[in-house]
Amino acid sequence: MRTFIGGHQAVSANDFVELALGTPVELWLGVEGESEEERAARLDAARDILADTPNLPDEVSRVAAEAIKAFAPELFNVLPLVRSAVRRSRPRKGAAA
Repeated sequence: MRTFIGGHQAVSANDFVELALGTPVELWLGVEGESEEERAARLDAARDILADTPNLPDEVSRVAAEAIKAFAPELFNVLPLVRSAVRRSRPRKGAAA
């Protein structure tokens, strides 16, 4: 079975991410062994993209949340951290007091 998104075939997880975000993952994460010049150019391009697409961080968060929900929903099963009433009633000692 082949998967096409906007006329482009996605064959790997990175392809899905790239097509969902409109930018290659390597632009944001870098590549092993890149030179300082390559890194500077990559970061400059990333800054330009963020300036032109201010909602991109929100879009990335949405894509990540959807992926977690689809492939690891148990990560969303969180419980609030409840502090003991006894612990709060004790006076603080030391520098934190």
